[in-house]
Amino acid sequence: MKCFLFVFFILPIACFGQVNITGKIVNTADKKPVANASVFLSNATVGDKTNDDGAYVLRNVKQGQYELVVTVIGYETYRQTVMAGTDNIALPDIILTPKTTELKEVSIRPDPDWEWKYDTFKLEFLGSSEMAKQCKILNPQMVDLDFDKATRKLTGSSFDFLEIENKALGYRIKYLLTQFVKDSKNNMLYYEGSTLFEEMKGSARDKNRWLKNRKLAYEGSSMQFLRGLVGNDIGSYGFKALRLIRKPNPAYNGLNEKYFQTLVNVPLTVNCRRLYHPNR
Repeated sequence: MKCFLFVFFILPIACFGQVNITGKIVNTADKKPVANASVFLSNATVGDKTNDDGAYVLRNVKQGQYELVVTVIGYETYRQTVMAGTDNIALPDIILTPKTTELKEVSIRPDPDWEWKYDTFKLEFLGSSEMAKQCKILNPQMVDLDFDKATRKLTGSSFDFLEIENKALGYRIKYLLTQFVKDSKNNMLYYEGSTLFEEMKGSARDKNRWLKNRKLAYEGSSMQFLRGLVGNDIGSYGFKALRLIRKPNPAYNGLNEKYFQTLVNVPLTVNCRRLYHPNR
């Protein structure tokens, strides 16, 4: 299930206290302040714009680890990891580097394939579930897409934030799309970016519906599985981890099955410390 259903669940688990994060954004050339820059915590609901002095305040940040993102037109996007605890955080000045763009000869003409490329992107990006149908990209003109016929790859990014209404979960989402790749030849889909959430306003009935949908989206999701995996308790969430045995099909001719696959019914036991041990 797509349509940013997953993002609600990757907010930090610990939320016992709330702190403020303050700082200032300057440019690398003369260290002058950068005004009107977007400063936000990715995959959270906390964000701010810098004032004329380049200062910002991220308020009511819950405990946990975040990716702090700074973006403004004309500068490279800045990212750093921030750990919020019980005390307010005053970050050192963040220095932005001007974006260098290689100028190319451009022929301004309508793209006859734009509608097809955008429809393909939207389907892969938002999904096709009933909840996904309640999502809408409000500014599709921000998407830059290119299709390579030789490799059958659709690639893209966004010039600025994509603004998305998720009426199924009650979020207005700002998504800075860094990279999108749809590789039809190898049946591969990949995209990445930074996300800022805003709770939509609605009636008590709307809010109850949104909470119910969020719960439905979370249960059985990859994030629920990963949390169970980290806690070494996936069984309590109704998951099983099974071994898949795959062997090449010697009679493969391009039309039949490429592999013989067998699923072992005995669940695997996972030691998460082994997964994250730096020497293994």
